[in-house]
Amino acid sequence: MQYTSQSEYKKLESVFIKTAEEAFIDEEKLQNEWKALNYLSKPDLTGANEEYKAFKNLFAEKVPSISYFPKSDTVTIDSIYCRDASIATDYGMIICNMGKKDRALEPYAQKKCFEANNIPVLGIIKSPGTLEGGDVAWLDEKTLAVGHTYRTNSSGIAQLKELLAPYKIEVLVAELPHYKGPADVFHLMSILSPVDKDLAVVYSPLMPISFRNELLNRGYKLIDVPEAEFESMGCNVLAIAPRQCIMVAGNPQTENALKKTGCTVFTYKGQEISYKGGGGPTCLTRPISRIA
Repeated sequence: MQYTSQSEYKKLESVFIKTAEEAFIDEEKLQNEWKALNYLSKPDLTGANEEYKAFKNLFAEKVPSISYFPKSDTVTIDSIYCRDASIATDYGMIICNMGKKDRALEPYAQKKCFEANNIPVLGIIKSPGTLEGGDVAWLDEKTLAVGHTYRTNSSGIAQLKELLAPYKIEVLVAELPHYKGPADVFHLMSILSPVDKDLAVVYSPLMPISFRNELLNRGYKLIDVPEAEFESMGCNVLAIAPRQCIMVAGNPQTENALKKTGCTVFTYKGQEISYKGGGGPTCLTRPISRIA
């Protein structure tokens, strides 16, 4: 059986996660960090642990290999959103350099974990470059979309292109808008979630016209998230297999639209682990490989 790391929608084979228990740790850590990290309010620790268990149970029996980023005193509660600190490729992991300075040590913690698990590292994004995993999404195995945002800058994108050039991978840049400014968490995957080779969930009002047209030209059908479901992360959808999706509960219009295209949709309550910190199911996972 062949595997690829260069997909967002094929059957998920192996994934790393950081549980709420290992990221939030205790009430003192939550109290000390949530305001500085721009959470909407302090997560409830008991509720977060319960939500996370329910979230993990949605894919625990469907994904053969689940690995865990360990508890670390060097990282913040944001480390629960483990997609952001690295990018998976068929040639090794790319270790990011975070645009959110409070998360600066997360990539190094992940790198140590990957090396301990014999997962190769392709390269490291270095200052002045910044690059976050939430700003990248594989459109197909040879095309990686990257958002130019407040978290991912021109230098980071240039370094990403240089790392992938030997493998003839196209890096497609989406110039994202200011929206709520530098303090807000606004990634490419805030407005794009591929769930099959020709199907993606999008939020068109914040999507660059040229990038949206590129998706259409590539044969993608777009499921548009309504305005009322954008802030509740209706656009943040994790595919665990083609048209098998996990999303935050409370987005019925998007959920129904997915089902009408033949998708199976699983939902979880994400008030504590997703909504308050601005990270949906794609943010909560670092996929490593999928069945090619």
